[in-house]
Amino acid sequence: MLDGWHGWTGTFTGVAVVTVAALPLAALAVWVSARRRAWRMALAEVAIGYGTVPWVWLIMLPGSHAGTVPGRVSLVPLRDLLTMPVGQIAGNLLVFAALGFFVPVRFATSVPRVLALAAGLSILLETAQYVLRLDRVSSVDDVLLNAAGAGLAALASRRWWAAR
Repeated sequence: MLDGWHGWTGTFTGVAVVTVAALPLAALAVWVSARRRAWRMALAEVAIGYGTVPWVWLIMLPGSHAGTVPGRVSLVPLRDLLTMPVGQIAGNLLVFAALGFFVPVRFATSVPRVLALAAGLSILLETAQYVLRLDRVSSVDDVLLNAAGAGLAALASRRWWAAR
C-alpha cells in the first residue's frame, strides 16, 4: 500500500497512517508528563504538538511540479476564498485548531494572542512554501483561515482555560 519512504512521508495517506500510529506514543507522553504535573497541563502540551504537526506536515508536502515552477503569491484578501473547495477551507481552519484549543488551556493567554500566534506561524509556513518552491500558492486567505480556526478553537476551549 505505502511503498518506500515517499509513501509514508510524502502522501496524505502516509501522513494519516503515521499520525494514527503515533497516537499510543502521544498517550504515553501525556502519561509520563502527567506524573510530574497536572493531567490537564500534560495533555495540553502533548496535544498542541500532536494536533498541529500532521497538518503542518501536509501543507508542506510538495506539489507535482515542486522546484520547477516559480512560487506563486496571492495577497488580495478573500480572492482565493471564493474559489476554494470546501475541503480546503475546512483543512485551513484545522491547521492550527489544536494549537488554538490547547494553548489557552496550558498558558494564561487571550484569544487575540492566540490569533496573533496562529497568524505569525501561518505567515512563516506560507513564506516557506514560497521560498522552497513547493508548487503551492502562498495566500493571505490561508493565513486568515488558519488564524480564524485557531481563534474559534480557543473560544471552544474557554471552559478549561488556565487561570490568569
